[in-house]
Amino acid sequence: MAEPEAPHPVTVAIERRIDADRTVEATSWMQAGTDLATAFPGFLGSGWVRAGEASDLWYMLYRFRDIPTLETWEQSPQRAWWLDSGRSFAKEVRVERRTGIEGWFDAPFATNVESRRGADSPTTGPVQQPVTSAPPRWKQSVTIWLGFFPCNLLASWLFGFVPGFGELPLVTRVLISTVVLTPIMTFWVLPWVTRMLRPWLHRRRA
Repeated sequence: MAEPEAPHPVTVAIERRIDADRTVEATSWMQAGTDLATAFPGFLGSGWVRAGEASDLWYMLYRFRDIPTLETWEQSPQRAWWLDSGRSFAKEVRVERRTGIEGWFDAPFATNVESRRGADSPTTGPVQQPVTSAPPRWKQSVTIWLGFFPCNLLASWLFGFVPGFGELPLVTRVLISTVVLTPIMTFWVLPWVTRMLRPWLHRRRA
């Protein structure tokens, strides 16, 4: 009997246009959506960024363990309520799904898997976009290491000031450090490092 296929994490990137006059409200709304998603089984992390201070384009990124857990969130009444609460100032433009670690490295909307248009446009359905493939695995590994090494070094140094931390069992110390570092890497360090290294990550040999 064949073994069941291991689940593939799915990363979803959503592009929205936000009313410039309601930026403060939109910021709280985006964070509320993130907070709601964390309560669902299979949730692996999320975050959002703006294209620029003067831009009305905002990007939201979230990841789930597999397609079934992702769809449980996407079809939930909680998400429906949240989306409805932001309809007056947030217009969804495009949605992209990617599997594997490449979802963190690919350029936003390098491959458009699903496209949604607002009420002002009659066009619906998938729209093909130019494909930018993920960087080589060795570049991905270097990028992760460049973020993880200084974080781990700084955390180890700071934990040294915590009374009694060094006397804890090794498993306990590793558990505490990974619980602290994982969200830091996911939400801040890895997105920042990949953004800084994007020209190198996607450079192609002539």
